Amino acid sequence: MYENGLWVFGYGSLIWKPGFEYAERQLAALRGFHRGFCMWSVHYRGTTDAPGLVLALEKKVGASCGGVAYYVSPSLARSAHDYLRGRELVSAAYMEEQHSVRLTDGREVLALCYVVDRDHSQYAGGLGLSEQAEVIARASGSAGHNCAYLHNTARHLAELGIRDGDIEQLSRMVPEARS
Repeated sequence: MYENGLWVFGYGSLIWKPGFEYAERQLAALRGFHRGFCMWSVHYRGTTDAPGLVLALEKKVGASCGGVAYYVSPSLARSAHDYLRGRELVSAAYMEEQHSVRLTDGREVLALCYVVDRDHSQYAGGLGLSEQAEVIARASGSAGHNCAYLHNTARHLAELGIRDGDIEQLSRMVPEARS
């Protein structure tokens, strides 16, 4: 499985904190999916008593999600994949899938993607932006304030020139965390 290396698609915290070594990084687009705060976080950005919200990919006809694709060399692909499984599959709310992404240089590559499981108890689809903002503003977990996750993602998307109206709106609605 790893003889040709591994492509990984990042659309949230993987953009600003991949956590694995990679040989190539390019802007990329994943068609047929939308990035949204549609997963309750009970580990990293919230707790079981006061869950936060984290981003997930959700299938949506006609949508396209801009992000970053990382190429991991064959010699490091297994360890990167193991790391990602430990990080992303901590509660099995994401499904690990491979989808074609288009890189900015025009290539189409098959990339590892973490997609929300709509049947999982942590699925939080259907919340309006004001509800999302309320949760994000108050939640905190083992990885820090939920609002820091939002603002880090918003900043990095803007730096990369990736427009996401919902993320931009939420970042205006939710104040930055105070230490």
